[in-house]
Amino acid sequence: MLPSTTRSDAAAVKARPRSGWSRWSWSEINLLLDIALFVTLCAAAVIVRFVFPPGPAAKGWLLWGLDYDAWSGIQFALLATLAVGILVHVMLHWSWVCNVAVSRLARDKRSRVDDGLQTIYGVGLLIVLLNVIGITVAAAMLTIKGPE
Repeated sequence: MLPSTTRSDAAAVKARPRSGWSRWSWSEINLLLDIALFVTLCAAAVIVRFVFPPGPAAKGWLLWGLDYDAWSGIQFALLATLAVGILVHVMLHWSWVCNVAVSRLARDKRSRVDDGLQTIYGVGLLIVLLNVIGITVAAAMLTIKGPE
């Protein structure tokens, strides 16, 4: 037989000090991660855009031992990291994404759509977004012009 928990037992458990990372809530960790990603990505983008001279004029210029190409690579790596972070964020809030997609696309806004159909709407939205990215990159690759 399990002992019953009294209010004082629950209050004692709640009042225990937490140590290490357990002192941080997931919301606080998420906020710190978002701030770190934002600051580092913006710093790299501002350095590439405003510190170095534009384009070919940046040849030979160094900042902290790194040239324009290295900083451009850092900027891309941070952007890819941010994209993965956004993907994880969307995955953690998948039911919300599906609910928003259903509420915008469903014909009858008042009826409750089952979870399976919500998932189909969410996956459909994800497929559309990935196709938009793919078409944009394909169009850029097909229409780029080299020096004459």
